[in-house]
Amino acid sequence: MVNESNSRPTKNERRSQAREQARAAREQEKKREKRNRLFLQGGIVLGVLAVLAIVGLVLTQTMKPAGPGPQNMASGGAVFTKDLKVVETPALQSDEAREAPAVDRKQLPLDVTTYVDYMCPACGAFEQQYGTMLENYVGAGDINLQVYPINFLDGTSLGTKYSTRAANLFSCVVEEQPDVAFKLHNRLLSAEVQPAEGTTGLTDDQLLQQAEEAGAELTTELKQCVKNRTFASFIDGNWKQVSEVGVQGLAKGEFMLSSDGVNPQPEGPQRIVSTPTVIVNGKQWNQNVDGDLETYLLKVKGEFEQKSDSKKSDSKKSTATE
Repeated sequence: MVNESNSRPTKNERRSQAREQARAAREQEKKREKRNRLFLQGGIVLGVLAVLAIVGLVLTQTMKPAGPGPQNMASGGAVFTKDLKVVETPALQSDEAREAPAVDRKQLPLDVTTYVDYMCPACGAFEQQYGTMLENYVGAGDINLQVYPINFLDGTSLGTKYSTRAANLFSCVVEEQPDVAFKLHNRLLSAEVQPAEGTTGLTDDQLLQQAEEAGAELTTELKQCVKNRTFASFIDGNWKQVSEVGVQGLAKGEFMLSSDGVNPQPEGPQRIVSTPTVIVNGKQWNQNVDGDLETYLLKVKGEFEQKSDSKKSDSKKSTATE
């Protein structure tokens, strides 16, 4: 029979086991602490890298030069001619100055330029009154119409920059699907679509829906152009042009109206003070003085036709005398 006292650990053995257990526990704790330190250090490194990446992205976007403008808008605006076709132009490069399209104001068609902000209620009222008339005159080839989008009302859309986003959509369509650009322009200023000042305006998806309603195909390129606001800096440049450098389409020696809507601006850069601004054959149309726009266009057109008939008559008389 085996003695039970021999199967029990001795006092020294129990002491050794306790020491071994304590050592193992200390080792385990050290490994845990080391692992936690590594996790903490890794998290800090990842956090720093994330912050640096964000800062780098912000700096890149801030320092990134403005890209080229849309094709067919080298003047800053889109020029619609007979059958509502957009005049083709190369894209305006970021460091190039905007130049008014070359026109011969001694003959028809009439040269008309309109400056619009798609958040501007007066622009909406103007388009709702005269949009169809202008569409008919342009389509028939009686006038060439330049639509020049600007964004001075960005601050009235609760931070969404609706004026820029709507003008960007217009620019995207002028570049990619110009045949529907005029209809889109008209829709954006219609009573059913144009948002009121002091609201967020349409979302990007809603703007794309309006483009589709105007006949545009919602291609990947068009969606990306709207999402990325590809031509936002171009629209910013448009406003800088007309608010600092001077308007397009004004004939030499002509002056823009000042903010009182009556007196001309002093000599120097002739700037936009309100929208819509309409220039007909190099002279600003003033509704208070010139009356109804269609009547005024017919008057100017009639003067051209009268001069043309007079020249033909003089030519016949000269031929008969010879």
